[in-house]
Amino acid sequence: MDTNVRSAGERRAQLQLDAASIGIDEAFISLMVDEFYTRVRENPLIGPIFDDAIGDNWTAHLAKMKLFWASVALNAGLYSGKPMDAHRRLEGVQPWHFNIWLALFRATLDDIAPTPAVKLYFVERAERIAQSLQLGMFGVPGIARKKDG
Repeated sequence: MDTNVRSAGERRAQLQLDAASIGIDEAFISLMVDEFYTRVRENPLIGPIFDDAIGDNWTAHLAKMKLFWASVALNAGLYSGKPMDAHRRLEGVQPWHFNIWLALFRATLDDIAPTPAVKLYFVERAERIAQSLQLGMFGVPGIARKKDG
């Protein structure tokens, strides 16, 4: 058991080293976000919800999502938004939409993750985020978690 007390900067640096050791860096995060949101936009069930909310601001949205995922995956501290507030403003979202979002996220990682560890790293975080958003928006849990990683 590690009993060393480390500063936030030291913990961040270690997390980033650990992530890099399995293939996670800002370049991968950028690719993942671009590929994932391409799939979201093409999806007939959730694409229109995102397009209605984002409109012509996809470039800015993708940049924000890259900061968000860098903060989630690398503890980069670059994202300062309020995801719950943003998602509560969406029109037409239903609890089952989160399962579609997660399926697209998993499929993206199936196709581009350099290792199974990278897929697992992101899917675990995405499931927690989706569960939190769904609970905050609808007051009910219900995200389907896949056990296969």
